[in-house]
Amino acid sequence: MVCLGNICRSPLAEGILQHKAEEAGLDWTIDSAGTAGYHIGEQPHKLSQKVALLNGVDISRQQCRQFVKQDMARFDLIFVMDNDNYAEVKRISGNEWEGSKVRLLLDMLYPGENKEVPDPWYGTEKDYHLVFDMVSRACEKIIENYR
Repeated sequence: MVCLGNICRSPLAEGILQHKAEEAGLDWTIDSAGTAGYHIGEQPHKLSQKVALLNGVDISRQQCRQFVKQDMARFDLIFVMDNDNYAEVKRISGNEWEGSKVRLLLDMLYPGENKEVPDPWYGTEKDYHLVFDMVSRACEKIIENYR
């Protein structure tokens, strides 16, 4: 799961998918990263943590990290939150790029519609709840499609 800073959206996506995978009895390795290194080593945003916990998902032990080109080989699928993230993952990956592994997360819900998960960074708690709901529904589709 990849977003810009690995502080709001991708930590939620990591936590939600990990939670759903465990509930489904799946032994998946799920991780998240940001395309920028603004928050390396920090915990996810307080509102991401709060909204996740209100929904039974604890993301407090996550630490922000930056996407590196080796991630392309480490993971079978890479879900990005928006088109800028897609372009940055491609740029960072360089000669390791495998486009068939990378897709917009909301393509799980809206195939081919190029919908993006909005960044709640400057928003209110309500925005974090909306992002949680979008990401949760997309993660349900991931479980359904790849189990």
